[in-house]
Amino acid sequence: MVTRVRTALGMPVVSGSLVGAVRQALPIVLGYVPVGFAFGVLALKNGISPANAVLMSVIVFAGSAQLIAVGLIGAGAAPLSVIATTFVVNLRHLLMAASLAPFLSTWGKRRLAWFGLQLTDETFAVHSVRFHRSETDAPETFGINAIAHLGWIAGSWLGVAASTVISDVRPLGLDYALPAMFIALVVAQTRHLTHVIVGLAAGTLSLVFFGLGIEQWNVILATVAGASIGTGVAAWTRD
Repeated sequence: MVTRVRTALGMPVVSGSLVGAVRQALPIVLGYVPVGFAFGVLALKNGISPANAVLMSVIVFAGSAQLIAVGLIGAGAAPLSVIATTFVVNLRHLLMAASLAPFLSTWGKRRLAWFGLQLTDETFAVHSVRFHRSETDAPETFGINAIAHLGWIAGSWLGVAASTVISDVRPLGLDYALPAMFIALVVAQTRHLTHVIVGLAAGTLSLVFFGLGIEQWNVILATVAGASIGTGVAAWTRD
């Protein structure tokens, strides 16, 4: 008999699916905890209360947006500026959600809303691979999301708790945790030569753009260019 358990965020997860969810979410959690820790430390250093820092991780759940918001709040930016900036930063989630939408066409609005809340760059990377393998099992999907979310909240709480002792996270190497996690996710998804070509092209172009002084848009431009190169290579090899 299948035993049902509930995650701390209230979504039902089948115990068998929970094992798979933990296995797939573990690399994300290993990256989220140190980055969330850094966010918690920086949040308190920039005048955000402990409760609001943890609550931001519960409600917002967007690492880059939260770190940007902390910097803006510390610089004394107006609330509307903080909201507008984080909104623009998170617009990429619309594209990620749109690419996954065809696989979730049978889901109800409540499930889609909950899935959208916990959709991040990292969970998108995991789900995009799963969904293309027809692994759209809802319990496992929500299990991955919930475990990743809990990892981010736990890291934020630990950072808040340690903020009185640690003044700078860079000597600990925690500022590199997020890039390291993305590298691990990219390597795990690399299956074909085309993937290698796209990765090398995007990384090289990002450095070139940065060297040319395009410091704010270098990653986005390199991503678009790399994806275009990958599309062209795939079409050429298919023909």
